[in-house]
Amino acid sequence: MPTLPDWLDAARNHWRWRGETRPSFAEAPGPGQVSVWDFPRPPRLAADTREVTIHWGDLEIARTRASVVVLETSHPPCFYLPWADVAKHYLQPAPGGSFCEWKGPARYWSLVDGERRLDAVAWSYPKPLAGAEPLAECVAFYATQLDCRVDGARVRPQPGGFYGGWITPELVGPFKGEAGSTGW
Repeated sequence: MPTLPDWLDAARNHWRWRGETRPSFAEAPGPGQVSVWDFPRPPRLAADTREVTIHWGDLEIARTRASVVVLETSHPPCFYLPWADVAKHYLQPAPGGSFCEWKGPARYWSLVDGERRLDAVAWSYPKPLAGAEPLAECVAFYATQLDCRVDGARVRPQPGGFYGGWITPELVGPFKGEAGSTGW
């Protein structure tokens, strides 16, 4: 593996919680539950075959059983959907971008249907960093203004507005993005 630039190595190494131990403030999972504090850092990418649907009002934006989920300590999973299962004609590039120390440079997308639009409601990693290659052909959506479901259950958006994780019924936290979570 090539040597990482110092700034990227520092960004990756500053995290205290890495999924090896659960902090005292984390909720203990009950039967059938999963703690986001048991997810690893660096994050693990996993195939998920549950049915994922995304609707914007009466428009179906996506439907798939081939998601890639990103599981990272303290975060509810982000669901990345294959472009082939997304109504891409509703998406237009949005200005701006961001950089994840694990996934690389992100590109943002807006949903547009005639006069209706939701700006920067989705993102993708067209040229991900090593280890995140499965995300290259996928897109993820913020659940805040959309009806996003996993196996029929409506998800709750990750708190805080920046992170795009989806809180499904089996997850326990607390979740990154809540008040006081900056150092997690």
